[in-house]
Amino acid sequence: MDNGYEKEPFTTISFKSSVAKQFRTFSKKMEASNSMTLLMMLDFFENNNLSPKESIGPTVHTLEKLIKKRVSAVIAILRDMEKSQTRPTVAMMQSLFQEVEPKSEPPLIEKKVLFQEKKKNENKL
Repeated sequence: MDNGYEKEPFTTISFKSSVAKQFRTFSKKMEASNSMTLLMMLDFFENNNLSPKESIGPTVHTLEKLIKKRVSAVIAILRDMEKSQTRPTVAMMQSLFQEVEPKSEPPLIEKKVLFQEKKKNENKL
């Protein structure tokens, strides 16, 4: 039974037999009673401010494809920006902030041999 509508009486509405058959088939697909199916349809139109007389334009599937296409384009733009701008900038910044190690020169060693030879030469004179 229809939840919340158990005590309400039924009334009749006249439909063409082909429309009634189509509606009953649709109700079975919705897995609801005819009353609940009609109520859901009315709620849908009212909640979305739609009219059966108006065209809703592109279908949901075409809108989904369009959105996916635009998202893919945005992703491609971001990847290009990353390759051409972000990575080179990061590399330059890293090279600037890396500690540069000084070239290792051999330590200054006093050569005692030469110094001693000079003293000997001076003493001989």
